[in-house]
Amino acid sequence: MSGRMMIVLVNERSQSVPFGITVEKLRDQVKPDADLLMINSFPSRPDTNLKEGDKVVLIRRGKIPKADELEAVMVARHTPGVHARMKESTVGIGGLGGLGSTVAMALTRLGIGTLILADFDLVESSNLNRQQYAIKHIGMAKTDAMAQILESINPYLQVVSHNVILGRKNIPELFQTADVIVECLDLAESKAMFIQTIAEFLPETYVIGASGLAGYGDSNSIQTIRLGEKIFMVGDLVKGVESGRGVMAPRVGIAAHHQANLVASLLMDSEDLKL
Repeated sequence: MSGRMMIVLVNERSQSVPFGITVEKLRDQVKPDADLLMINSFPSRPDTNLKEGDKVVLIRRGKIPKADELEAVMVARHTPGVHARMKESTVGIGGLGGLGSTVAMALTRLGIGTLILADFDLVESSNLNRQQYAIKHIGMAKTDAMAQILESINPYLQVVSHNVILGRKNIPELFQTADVIVECLDLAESKAMFIQTIAEFLPETYVIGASGLAGYGDSNSIQTIRLGEKIFMVGDLVKGVESGRGVMAPRVGIAAHHQANLVASLLMDSEDLKL
């Protein structure tokens, strides 16, 4: 190894290291207890030689990370440009049932910086077949229960909760800072009101609705459809709740992840978004 030095990023901090140093030797100097070594978003062999500008993440598995270490892990898994965009973004979710609770968890894992959550309801035992709550949450406000769940996933997420009934008078104020708003309400008339209100009062904001999610069956029938420049709809737009065809976790989950995936695509101005 020569006496030359180079700069690498170690857990999101610049560090000068000898040219050609192995990630194992760097680990021994910086974080000796780390047992997961990642270079440029991928797990690495200990004897891998580092290059100028490499991004290294050193993790001790099984240990709750500090804020900066968790940040480094998120950056490594999502890549720096994607993570930075997610972290600076604000997403609103109207309704925290089967769709909304699942969307919220997906976006939390995605590294969204701020979530605005709005719902008026309490967690009931009938919710547990498809919503992301547990028995211990029964009787809690869904906003409080979801904030608790999300904190257990990412304690550094900013959550803004509103335990309110959504209507034309409060929707624009509650969601005015959101880059994207996800409609996750139950009733058809509530869904229509929500989307129409966003289109009227927040016309520059993307809104993603959902319709036709009941039952089980063909997963590929759930699609993402563009209804306008800023308006999208997820679902098959057909299958409503009826006898023998209730709302179930798998199909609702498919739709919710369509919505969350679209949020990421819109925030990244994805060229792959052909709708």
